[in-house]
Amino acid sequence: MTYKVAVVGATGSVGREMLNILEERKFPVSEVVALASRKSIGKEVSFGDRTLKTKVLEHFDFAGTDIALFSAGSSVSAEWAPKIGAMGCVVIDNSSCFRMDPDVPLIVPEVNAAMLSGYTKKNIIANPNCSTAQLVLALKPLHDHARIKRVVVATYQSVSGAGNAALDELWTQTRALYVNDPVEPQVFPKQIAFNVIPHIDVFMEDGATKEEWKMAAETQKMLDPDIVLTATCVRVPVFVGHSEAVNIEFHDPISESQARDILREAPGCLVVDKREDGGYVTPLECVGEYATFISRIRKDPTIENGLHLWVVSDNLRKGAALNAVQIAETLVDGPLRGKAQNP
Repeated sequence: MTYKVAVVGATGSVGREMLNILEERKFPVSEVVALASRKSIGKEVSFGDRTLKTKVLEHFDFAGTDIALFSAGSSVSAEWAPKIGAMGCVVIDNSSCFRMDPDVPLIVPEVNAAMLSGYTKKNIIANPNCSTAQLVLALKPLHDHARIKRVVVATYQSVSGAGNAALDELWTQTRALYVNDPVEPQVFPKQIAFNVIPHIDVFMEDGATKEEWKMAAETQKMLDPDIVLTATCVRVPVFVGHSEAVNIEFHDPISESQARDILREAPGCLVVDKREDGGYVTPLECVGEYATFISRIRKDPTIENGLHLWVVSDNLRKGAALNAVQIAETLVDGPLRGKAQNP
């Protein structure tokens, strides 16, 4: 059984990565369609050894399309996802538009695949925020063992999370500083080259940014509403790969050796934790990888049941494109098995 798949936002960083991963993982496609806005009409994108010409989203007929992978921003998702879902095509949306909708499951397959069954209410499934996706992969198996009470996380998020223009800005500013040209921030509120910016998304009334709020709300929706989480989200001058320093307080005792063993067996996680120079993973090493890497596992001596972790992942992959494709894989192995509109 094969399935017709549309990738919406195919010319963006995540859209291109979706196409790469569909091919890498040999997703059972009968046809792949690349869709984008009018300004991208006719642009070419790669799908394996094939080249696809992008088509305009608003002119495309989704009748007969089984799955639409969306990475075109919240405004596009808000307008188009409900219409496309109503036509029988399952929308897997990478934006924040539907994540907190009670009728839309928010899914990381290794964490809460059982919640996927709720997608039929709107035919929409939400991908979590990139920083949340890698975090819950590490939290889930530990929570199952010792019940998480509180999480404090500081993120070190790459510029690719802000799109192609942000990647260009880091490159342009870095070059400008070397040749003594002026640096003019456009995507970010301050210079990003050789700097860090403690500001991702808009500020909220309590002083947190929306990115920080997302991490708490999405973790509670996917994992456990009783988990208390506070975050500080920081943009760093890294092209691809998000890192997180995570402090966890548990209800029940858990040792660092137990945590290490649990995480080694956890789906989607790869432990690299040697107490020596270079015995940990950095964002540079995670690029292009499927796994979420966990290092620096150690006891927090300031609380009764506490651990520290260092969590690193390719944000364009597990944080976005890979997770979306894994959701699609879970669908075709379960709820959509044998239900292709164009078998």
